[in-house]
Amino acid sequence: MKIEVLNHASIKLSENDIIYFDPYDIKEKYHDADYIFITHDHYDHYDEESIANIKKLTTKIIVPKCLESRQNDLVVEPNKKYQIDNIEFETIPSYNNNKEFHPKEKEYVGYNILLNGLYYYVMGDTDRTYEADNVKTDICFVPIGGKFTMDLDEAISYINDLKPIKAIPIHYGKIIGDRTLGQEFKNNIKNDIEVEVHIN
Repeated sequence: MKIEVLNHASIKLSENDIIYFDPYDIKEKYHDADYIFITHDHYDHYDEESIANIKKLTTKIIVPKCLESRQNDLVVEPNKKYQIDNIEFETIPSYNNNKEFHPKEKEYVGYNILLNGLYYYVMGDTDRTYEADNVKTDICFVPIGGKFTMDLDEAISYINDLKPIKAIPIHYGKIIGDRTLGQEFKNNIKNDIEVEVHIN
């Protein structure tokens, strides 16, 4: 599986299918997306210009309830299991504990998606929560920028407790959080967890 963090929290997974999560600030006209997963409706996660630049005629778009009035092929709710074509995934609530940016009642989601026998957990904009603590996954895309999501220390603690095979820090280096945070995150993760830093 080829993993790319295009910027901020915009992720591209490429193998048999090309799957994007929260495409943002994509200027190139790729038109290669088989699937687009959106975690919530904030501008840096739901960017219609970027979606237009990556979608093609057969692209399928998966959105949470807050975007059900927009173009979509599947509307999802938290704490559910879904299948679209041959892709299985579960939705994890994505919310803040003591901040007002992402209230739990908005029903924003993260995605724990099964691809070729491995689970990829794209957390969305969230703090460390009960639901996130109970996810079983292999590769975790964890926000580390703070303010709108968990901060660096929370993310380090979370990943060291979760113990995925691999952790990939996101949601820093563009809107919030210095670009050096990724390396600092990597330096504080246990040696038996692989860390890939895509934003430098």
